[in-house]
Amino acid sequence: MIDLTKNEKEAIESALKPVGEYVAEIGMDRPLSSYSREEVLCLIEVALSAYFDFMQGKESETEMSEVVC
Repeated sequence: MIDLTKNEKEAIESALKPVGEYVAEIGMDRPLSSYSREEVLCLIEVALSAYFDFMQGKESETEMSEVVC
């Protein structure tokens, strides 16, 4: 395991809701082993998109606070 920063941990947590929504959409009763290749790729995309959206938001907040100060 890598040593995650506070922001990275928060970004991972921010992916919980979109990942959960995607899993609910395709069927929560299905084991991961039954997902098609496309479903797994979409799951990864959903998780990464949420992660990077969060991190970009944090970066924007930091840039804005540096300009204000």
